[in-house]
Amino acid sequence: MDSRMNEAKQALKILQQRYKLFQQQQVTFTTALERCRESALDRIHPVRTLAQVRKYLDVSCNNSTDRRVLTLFLDICSDLVDMCTKLHELQPENAAATALLHACVDLLSPSNDLSGLRAKYPHDVINHLSCDEARNFYGGVISLIPIVLDKLKEAAAELDKPGPQTHRPGSGQKHLEHNETKAANDKEATGVQTVVRQQTRATKKKSYMESLKPAWRPTGRFYTS
Repeated sequence: MDSRMNEAKQALKILQQRYKLFQQQQVTFTTALERCRESALDRIHPVRTLAQVRKYLDVSCNNSTDRRVLTLFLDICSDLVDMCTKLHELQPENAAATALLHACVDLLSPSNDLSGLRAKYPHDVINHLSCDEARNFYGGVISLIPIVLDKLKEAAAELDKPGPQTHRPGSGQKHLEHNETKAANDKEATGVQTVVRQQTRATKKKSYMESLKPAWRPTGRFYTS
């Protein structure tokens, strides 16, 4: 599991770096949403859901800059769902981590109402909005990624905690032989398991992206243990 945990940690770091790049484009993002809302005659209500952002991208986006930043946002959200799957596969029986990961997937659901979300200190995304109107309309959608990243980091920390270990006198040699046999079997199965995990994550990610399309209808959770 150590190698898989290290792989997951590295993937999480890459996601954090991508978010930092997106964060630098926050003004571009909110400006794109503003133009899309105006084009869609939808300036009364806040941006509530990811499905709404996807609809703006597909129907109301009129220039390449807006399309690029909205696509970046949705791609990061999709990769966050993939990250939830990857972490859960490490220790499905870890109750604390599983609860955090389910919370992440609920937040990332296309139909989830984001309007009440507000990222708090040390995040300053709300403070970077230009006025109260912008905070009311976009505060939730720009808070989503930092809140989910915090929960993912907390889940990763739970998974990284050492588990309880027990040792019975005289069991050392037997345990060693068992481990050697298990290692040989695991090595044989690793290739198949890796392919299966990758196919499973790819299927779930494709399902998530499909669910963000305008024809989306509620279908329940995207991710189940």
